[in-house]
Amino acid sequence: MRRVLVARLDSMGDVLVSGPAIRAVAGAAEVVLLAGPQGAPAARLLPGVAEVRVLAAPWITPTDRPVDAGLAAEVARIVRETGVEEAVVLTSFHQSPLPLALLLRLAGVRRITGASVDAAGGLLDVRLIPGETLPEELPEPIRALRIAAAAGYALPDGDDRLAVLLPDRPGSAGAPPYLVVHPGAAVPARAYPAERCAEVVSLLSARGHRVLVTGGPDERDLTARVAGDTGVDLGGALGLGELGAVLRDAGVVVAGNTGPAHLAAAAGTPVVSLFAPVVPAVRWAPWGVPVALLGDQEAACRGSRARVCPIPGHPCLASVSPAAVVEAAERLLEGAA
Repeated sequence: MRRVLVARLDSMGDVLVSGPAIRAVAGAAEVVLLAGPQGAPAARLLPGVAEVRVLAAPWITPTDRPVDAGLAAEVARIVRETGVEEAVVLTSFHQSPLPLALLLRLAGVRRITGASVDAAGGLLDVRLIPGETLPEELPEPIRALRIAAAAGYALPDGDDRLAVLLPDRPGSAGAPPYLVVHPGAAVPARAYPAERCAEVVSLLSARGHRVLVTGGPDERDLTARVAGDTGVDLGGALGLGELGAVLRDAGVVVAGNTGPAHLAAAAGTPVVSLFAPVVPAVRWAPWGVPVALLGDQEAACRGSRARVCPIPGHPCLASVSPAAVVEAAERLLEGAA
């Protein structure tokens, strides 16, 4: 089969929500997925990906590398080694496909598709225009599918779910049911306050639920504080695939707008989404599973894309009581029963 490069250069959640578009391309070609360092582990969990290549793109992710001849040579090497002659560049509404398109064109890629507000000239062979030929307020999985469809790749109707390939968990059969609380977030403005997460764990435990608390290796202090004496602290104990399997087997996952919320959705688990409106929920809420969306979506930080909350007291999330989180989790559990 011919090979097509699909690019999604940002974080874990961005890669996961691009999964349906990647499967669409994979229905007609071998997909070489070009991911950033933060998104590459998620890229390796996606169905339909034949090969993953990693590029730290200075216009997308924080990196100290310059935009220079060395970067152009790296892109050219990836194109040469993978044998791709076509590329589909997936971006969010605030990103441009043009820097990568330029490097791919210089590397000899013959056909490139992307969505760009700016005129693309000869950089894009197929161009969607946000706000004109591409609606602005689309969920990210649907936006990515529209870009893939413009390139000529489509999924069957109704097949827009997220999906991941996850390992089995030895010994999980017959284990007591549990919920997961994931308190961390890569962007501080999107995190529910730690002390409130700890109250959620305590309340859920008091109501008879087994609660696992998950987090990365750099979040061990946070997960220990949140788990307290009643939760099971798994901070730093799981690789991404193992985390996905734990989320898959949970009854409900409680998380902010962060990668594991999208991983839970891709695994098919309902999510209590503590969603700070610094980015729009219509675009970034967990997709394809039952969701309880909590948080003041009209707060003053709305649409700011702030990484650190600009409003004293973090009111968009701090205003959500732990009792409300527990009630939402139990409603989702009842709905799944």
